[in-house]
Amino acid sequence: MIGKKEWFTRRKYTGWGLTPSTWQGWVYTAVMVAPLVVMSFLQVNETVLAVIIVWFIIFAVDITDIMIHVPKDERDALHEAIAERNALWAMIAVLTAGVGYQAATTIAEGKDAWVDPVILVALAGALIAKAATNWYLDKHD
Repeated sequence: MIGKKEWFTRRKYTGWGLTPSTWQGWVYTAVMVAPLVVMSFLQVNETVLAVIIVWFIIFAVDITDIMIHVPKDERDALHEAIAERNALWAMIAVLTAGVGYQAATTIAEGKDAWVDPVILVALAGALIAKAATNWYLDKHD
């Protein structure tokens, strides 16, 4: 593709994705992001929207390709797995607290308990993903 894996490292401390590690990586990032920023200030019509969508798709596919090919040793993979697990537990705790808060506030207002279905879908999706992963790993280990 356009970018090279040597220009980036895995983002460890500030979320998910990549961090430029060379000047080429910084130039690549600026060149790919600048047109999106410039086009966002233009008057939106079908042409501008189509160009933004195509440019974003190219950028997303290229970054995904780079992320797949950035090398990770066994220690990096273990650290990433632990960090992902901890992030998931934090998200589940916040979503569960959100369900409780929404239900409690609607009951306190004298209404039937109501919870945002997006939160319920997120929690159910996490449960299904965990169960499916455990089932797959048990069968193929």
